[in-house]
Amino acid sequence: MKAKQFFFPASHPAGVEPPREAVNVDDQLMQQLKAKAAKLPIEGELASFGGATGWINSEPLSPARLRGKVVLVDFWTFTCVNWLRTFPYVRAWAQKYGDKGLVVIGVHTPEFPFEGDLDNVRKQAKALGVEYPIAVDTKYGVWRAFDNNYWPALYLADALGRIRAHHFGEGAYEMSEMILQQLLADAGFSGFRDDLVTVQPEGTEVAAEWSTLESGETYTGYEQAEGFASPGGAIPNKPRTYTVPSRLNLNDWALSGLWTIAGRAAVLNEANGRIAFRFHARDVNLVMGPPKGAASVRFRVFIDGTAAGATHGTDVDSQGQGTAVDQRLYQLIRQRGSIEDRTFEIEFLNAEAEAYCFTFG
Repeated sequence: MKAKQFFFPASHPAGVEPPREAVNVDDQLMQQLKAKAAKLPIEGELASFGGATGWINSEPLSPARLRGKVVLVDFWTFTCVNWLRTFPYVRAWAQKYGDKGLVVIGVHTPEFPFEGDLDNVRKQAKALGVEYPIAVDTKYGVWRAFDNNYWPALYLADALGRIRAHHFGEGAYEMSEMILQQLLADAGFSGFRDDLVTVQPEGTEVAAEWSTLESGETYTGYEQAEGFASPGGAIPNKPRTYTVPSRLNLNDWALSGLWTIAGRAAVLNEANGRIAFRFHARDVNLVMGPPKGAASVRFRVFIDGTAAGATHGTDVDSQGQGTAVDQRLYQLIRQRGSIEDRTFEIEFLNAEAEAYCFTFG
């Protein structure tokens, strides 16, 4: 979602290829990273969680109650593909070190309105397998307390309640884990191996194919939309019949059918509306779904005019068909083999579909 330059030596911005040593850590690099992890500044005090509007998997926690534990605070939101790619590591750390002195707290701060609904957060957290404590931050109280601006964001605090490191975006997993180990050792915790976790991500958790990624996050609501190519442009907040031009340039997109383009989303008013997108990436994801309480929305996915077939994502079957039941991120395309410019289309067979944001991998 949002990212910037980081402050760990082995880090990289989300959407930029990570340094090769972040993938293959040899013994010499491991020693260098451990040396850096041992020299940690004090960045400030662990901020309050008092602004949380609710808690999942835990009673409310506070810095005072957490004193004596090493704390990893992970800012996330369930539609953020950048966070989804980091989650296997955070989950693995919680499992490996959770009984060795580490407390992981996921602060769920919404990007889209439906992510602020407690029932939605609870449902998606369960579906994703987030089992550690979650501070539901619907009103951004915890976000502001930490002066945070990014999803995902990690803050690592020692047993005295002092922030010792942070990281914004994807990557730097080796450094993050070695800092956790250092903080645990400094606090007197033991009983854990000093090797690093290995993960087996699936679906949207798989890291992007950075070397072939030429398409970026693209919003469909008029407040942030770029690359919209339907003739006549967007008419905000009014139903209009849109068409797809005969040619789309790379990273252009267009609507077909009767849609209302609202500030945060494009909303389909009649069945059989389409979105077309000219892209260059292995994966195509779309944050979408019916509004809460509405019926599910059936859809079909095409690539270069043909049903997705072997290129289908995890939320699409081999015939290129799927059903959106909830508002969340759906993986629609995962290509195998060479990557080139291609045209993606999704046709919604029912009205009331809401499309928010494309991401790619």
